[in-house]
Amino acid sequence: MDFMFQGTSVQSNRIIYTASPFAKANLLYLQEAGELRALKPHVNSRTGLRSFLFFLVTAGSGKLVYEERSYPLLPGDCAFIDCRKSYAQSSSEDDLWSLKWIHFYGSSMGGIYEKYVQRGGGPVITGADAAFFSDLLTELLALAGSEDYIRDMRINEKITCLLTCVMAQSWHPENRSQSPSKKQSLQYVKSYLEEHYQERITLDRLAGQFYVNKFYLARTFKEQFGVTILGHLDQVRVTHAKRLLRFSNMTVEAVGREIGIPEPGYFSRVFRKVEGVAPGEYRRMW
Repeated sequence: MDFMFQGTSVQSNRIIYTASPFAKANLLYLQEAGELRALKPHVNSRTGLRSFLFFLVTAGSGKLVYEERSYPLLPGDCAFIDCRKSYAQSSSEDDLWSLKWIHFYGSSMGGIYEKYVQRGGGPVITGADAAFFSDLLTELLALAGSEDYIRDMRINEKITCLLTCVMAQSWHPENRSQSPSKKQSLQYVKSYLEEHYQERITLDRLAGQFYVNKFYLARTFKEQFGVTILGHLDQVRVTHAKRLLRFSNMTVEAVGREIGIPEPGYFSRVFRKVEGVAPGEYRRMW
């Protein structure tokens, strides 16, 4: 049930939520949702909390201290942080704030947040669609207080929607050291791999093809796309191999040759690494 907490510092509408065992084992699940209005300068700090926090500043201003860095927060700004690390959030002395927030968790959240950071996402998101996030957080608060018999599924859907939108906005080129021309060249490298996957491709060949230092190329490709050059090439080749295994009568060995991996043993190892099963088993399954 929703309740109002009247304190000396804040007025809040908060629901502490207990997800079902099924949700905790299989879904992104809610731990707490709420909204608050600071009545006086307000500070909140935690460390080692098994949770992720997303909040929106709906009015006023303040700051977030996260991983020993301080970030100003203005109306319309969002924060997205891993609460297993130390953090503190505080309202301004003169411009008291209002917030909407959720605490949530799930077994996949560590990997999702790591991907968010790899893409350039930071603890504070500026220029976001504040109205969209405000509505979504309000819907989550309402769901947490509802009697919907599939509310854990609906909560999972809303949190996934939130994360999808956050991830879409997480590319911040101003936080990266490479120039625009270098970023464009790496997209061209990615496209080249997807077009020439049948050929023998090495890091030295790519470096010579695009006139770039191979160590810089390997490091920056991983930073930009979240996967190594070889890892992306393996994914492309295995995707083509799966089509051939399902929709052709080619032998497994012929499929390997067709996608640029002529050695049967190596093809099987690459396929198993990406898909978790051998090529022949994949064909039988599908």
